[in-house]
Amino acid sequence: MGNRLSKIYTRTGDDGSTGLADGNRIAKNAQRVEAMGTADELNCHIGLLIETLEANDPLSEELRRIQHHLFDLGGEFAIPGSKVIGDEHIQWLEQTLDAHNEHLPPLKNFILPGGNAQAAQCHLARAVCRRAERIVVALGHEDSINGASRHYLNRLSDLLFVIARVLARRGGRQEILWDQKKSGL
Repeated sequence: MGNRLSKIYTRTGDDGSTGLADGNRIAKNAQRVEAMGTADELNCHIGLLIETLEANDPLSEELRRIQHHLFDLGGEFAIPGSKVIGDEHIQWLEQTLDAHNEHLPPLKNFILPGGNAQAAQCHLARAVCRRAERIVVALGHEDSINGASRHYLNRLSDLLFVIARVLARRGGRQEILWDQKKSGL
């Protein structure tokens, strides 16, 4: 793969527009650009989570795969009409989620983000994933999108929730349960 980015700044975006991969230019605050940017932000949060894990942690490999998916997803948004994310991506998320969830006790209460720094970081990634999903839904109201991409983000937020539960329980620690009695003033 030769040198693709030999010059980082181009000044072409100084007018508030950005170029899509198909050569078209759109406003930097367009829903499509929000979708690309939020997928990138989510990828960054997952990258940060990976860096908190031990090098040989099996979660690292799963999360790296998700990072590659998210990069592909951003590319899909950068080329209107393209489809990169498919049913096989969603099935992999579901299988991974089921494998992690089978070792967790059923939820009997809401949980709060936390338990440890890794779980909190995973919950942050989950919240950004939900935002990405909302943006993609909005984009779908104004332009054609690959429906599998929206499904992927929905399933990914579920997986991140389950992984946060797994991380919160590591090392004998536990999840932080929401307690309505503590909500009072």
